[in-house]
Amino acid sequence: MASAPEDPVLQRYFKGHKAAITSVDFSPDGKQLATGSWDTFLMLWSFKPQARAFRYVGHKDVVTSVQFSPLGNLLASASRDRTVRLWIPDKRGKSSEFKAHTAPVRSVDFSADGQFLATASEDKSIKVWNMYRQRFLYSLYRHTHWVRCAKFSPDGRLIVSCSEDKTIKIWDTTNKQCVNNFSDFVGFANFVDFNPSGTCIASAGSDHTVKIWDIRVNKLLQHYQVHSGGVNCVSFHPSGNYLITASSDGTLKILDLLEGRLIYTLQGHTGPVFTVTFSKGGELFTSGGADAQVLLWRTNFDELNCKDVIKRNLKRLHFDSPPHLLDIYPRTPHPQEGKIETVEINPKLDVIDLQTSTPPVVDILSFDSTTTTETTVRTLPDKGEEICGYFLNPSLMSSECSPTTLKKKTEEMSYLPSESQRNIPLAVTDALEHIMEQLNVLTQTVSILEQRLTLTEDKLKDCLENQQRLFNAIQQKS
Repeated sequence: MASAPEDPVLQRYFKGHKAAITSVDFSPDGKQLATGSWDTFLMLWSFKPQARAFRYVGHKDVVTSVQFSPLGNLLASASRDRTVRLWIPDKRGKSSEFKAHTAPVRSVDFSADGQFLATASEDKSIKVWNMYRQRFLYSLYRHTHWVRCAKFSPDGRLIVSCSEDKTIKIWDTTNKQCVNNFSDFVGFANFVDFNPSGTCIASAGSDHTVKIWDIRVNKLLQHYQVHSGGVNCVSFHPSGNYLITASSDGTLKILDLLEGRLIYTLQGHTGPVFTVTFSKGGELFTSGGADAQVLLWRTNFDELNCKDVIKRNLKRLHFDSPPHLLDIYPRTPHPQEGKIETVEINPKLDVIDLQTSTPPVVDILSFDSTTTTETTVRTLPDKGEEICGYFLNPSLMSSECSPTTLKKKTEEMSYLPSESQRNIPLAVTDALEHIMEQLNVLTQTVSILEQRLTLTEDKLKDCLENQQRLFNAIQQKS
């Protein structure tokens, strides 16, 4: 059955990555799309017809998260290689590398004003960076397990984070303290984010649930059980009235938060879906998953009433406002058994003339901000080539996609230059990087020792001064 005019439709899909898509983000102007993948590359796609796609080469392991800065002049990426990179999203693709985490980095997020970047890592910490000076500012430590995601609130005053320790924490960026804590006893949140007004947070649960918490009254407002697999990502529509979810059950689902119900199930992917996001205006959304495809959808369903609903709800967008009745339904688990009300959309059945985009790809080799970049145009492999879905969760991998096979296939598909193309052999580069890491550790250790020495000297000075005062007092008495 064909979709109604107001239903979401799949517009086109992009092929170019060689492994699972882990993260997607729209540029602020809505004309480009950035994607990260298990194949270690970032890709930049243009919505213009016949436009080339750029593939940025630099990370040495899985790219876990990508995001444009609010002005669109920078592109941040996180990777399992323990680094964060800032790229200039153009054909030169210069990048600078941040090294402070001691384990894989899981997410990057710019503050709304673009001044700060928050990064979450498996080293159990969240780190905040100054973007103007491109320097590390401070760390947030309270989680007891891997931190999977950290996001700024719309006003930048708070950071929300989720961890495999089964907690969601809210941090005050002014005093660097954890000011709130939501615990879950079943699963952990894979992803968490603020709604556009900053009054609520939504979590994507490994226990197949989607939960919305009101941070003003510290209560669970809505609880959806609509997926049959772990939920990997959520994205709020800019109006705040809809939430889209991506799950390992292979579907995307759109929830109407005002009515508290599931309204659409989208079946475009052929495996787990790892990432989804709305465009800045909400007229488009994009998704990516284990099938290595990036799907671009047109929203449609919000065109008629979005502006009216925003006006009607303006009075509820303040921190001190009490929850509205529409906000707090349903508080109990909401399994959505009444399937008659929901619409299932399968593009394979509904879409006849689907625009497929397999543009020529330009490789941008950018190893650091000082290295000159080289660009070469490469054509994509034939459609008949098999693309193995490398899942984020190793337990989901088939025997064909085992970590060993993954390593071999990644080496085969990699477009990194060979040793003969480099000035320095790979072994020497790795050795130098290892030495640099050791030097960084030594530098930090020396810094800590210096601080302790200074404290000891201050205490010793205080003790000597006290002794002198006591000695003088005894002498005066005698």
